[in-house]
Amino acid sequence: MAETSWHNAHPARLEEQLDDGVVRCHLSPRNCRIRPGQHGFCMVRANRDGRLVSLNYGRSVHATEETIETEAVFHYAPGARILSMGNVGCMLNCDYCHNWKTSQARYIDAKDVYHYTPEQVVDIAKRHGIKVISWTYNDPVVWHEFVVETARLAQQAGITNLYKSAFFISSEAIEELIPVIDIFSVSIKSLDPAYYRKITKGWLEPVLEGTEQVFRAGRHVEVSTLMVTDLSDDEKTARAMAEFVGERLSPQVPTHFVRFHPDYKMTNTIRTPVDRLEHARRIALGMGLQHVYLGNVYDTDSTTTSCHSCGAVQVTRYGLNAHTVGLTSDGLCSTCRTDAHFTLFTETDRRTAVSTLPEPALDVASFSWHGDVRAVHVQVSNASSQTETIYQRRFGDPEVPESWSAILLQPGESFRFIAAKSTPEELGVKVAVPKGCTSSLHEVFDRAHFPTVEAGADSGNSDVTPLPAFVPLAR
Repeated sequence: MAETSWHNAHPARLEEQLDDGVVRCHLSPRNCRIRPGQHGFCMVRANRDGRLVSLNYGRSVHATEETIETEAVFHYAPGARILSMGNVGCMLNCDYCHNWKTSQARYIDAKDVYHYTPEQVVDIAKRHGIKVISWTYNDPVVWHEFVVETARLAQQAGITNLYKSAFFISSEAIEELIPVIDIFSVSIKSLDPAYYRKITKGWLEPVLEGTEQVFRAGRHVEVSTLMVTDLSDDEKTARAMAEFVGERLSPQVPTHFVRFHPDYKMTNTIRTPVDRLEHARRIALGMGLQHVYLGNVYDTDSTTTSCHSCGAVQVTRYGLNAHTVGLTSDGLCSTCRTDAHFTLFTETDRRTAVSTLPEPALDVASFSWHGDVRAVHVQVSNASSQTETIYQRRFGDPEVPESWSAILLQPGESFRFIAAKSTPEELGVKVAVPKGCTSSLHEVFDRAHFPTVEAGADSGNSDVTPLPAFVPLAR
């Protein structure tokens, strides 16, 4: 287990100094009152000598290139590549957390922790032509100082900032985010206050108020809710979600009903039946919402965007891949010119592709999709003293040209990216690296999570619950 060290302490914002060296943290609705030498609920904000400090500034899981669809964002630059940044700690402790090994700081392994400066994060995005930085995984709320500073630098470089969060955060902190965050993807765990208290260890109304706050500020907002099997995958949840979006936000706000997989403390169950998700979507559409989608599902039209006026297809999606087919450059329906409520990039950000490998001596590794594992994180490292090119491609679908996309790695660079199944017939992904470079493949379950297990490890019940499996620490 990685230690939380005072040597990593960084001055924290939103501090209130009280008597006897006690401080109060105003980052979340908890308003933790912290005595000298103690931590707050999140375990990464603490009191050092009577001052509030952050212990996770710049401490991150590996920066990872993904697609914007991994963040339940469908109406902003479909298919765009994003640089996902996650850290350690959380203001909640959800029983089914998919990122429990980093969100609950006591479980983090030192091998999963990397260190970045704000300048390094922005430089990675610029060098790889990535136009969106996503603050994600465990939850960016506890990384507040690093997020605000880095997002401001990214903004100056013309890079969009995306904030994927359960949004258990104070109004004061939100006001500091609004000037630097362009997209808010809010995960509303439930609309039932009792559920929130029991399952997430937080409370509901600040989440709803915060979501309204960023929506009123004119930021791009999308909302999602995890439909947990036999707990929240019912009509009541669907109606409550649709009512909140329709009445307190807008029927135009994209809404996602997300499929659950067993994880953390909630493994004695099954994945959400897809027919229940489809029913929830029909209810929300029937209540007047214009853009309702399913998440963590394949082989359904419920991830496709169709015009809410004429019905023409505008964006097709398969898993975490998207293709714009019926939108104008300013986000209107190509058929009837109705506003589709999209923000689009003016230029594509696709990687360079080649039809054949330039040299036959490359080492090639492959990963085959199986069961519900239809995505993989690929980590590549360049140990040489010169810039190298690594390649990746999909295989198995005879209708799709098997071209290789190229990724340049600087000397000494480690880079990580996601590959997700893009057609029903596709069988898997291949990665080719030159001498002096290494690669490893890590199974990803549904939308990306951290940490992951390298392919080839005993995956046990990996088609139902991803590794690593939760084992409580001895008290």
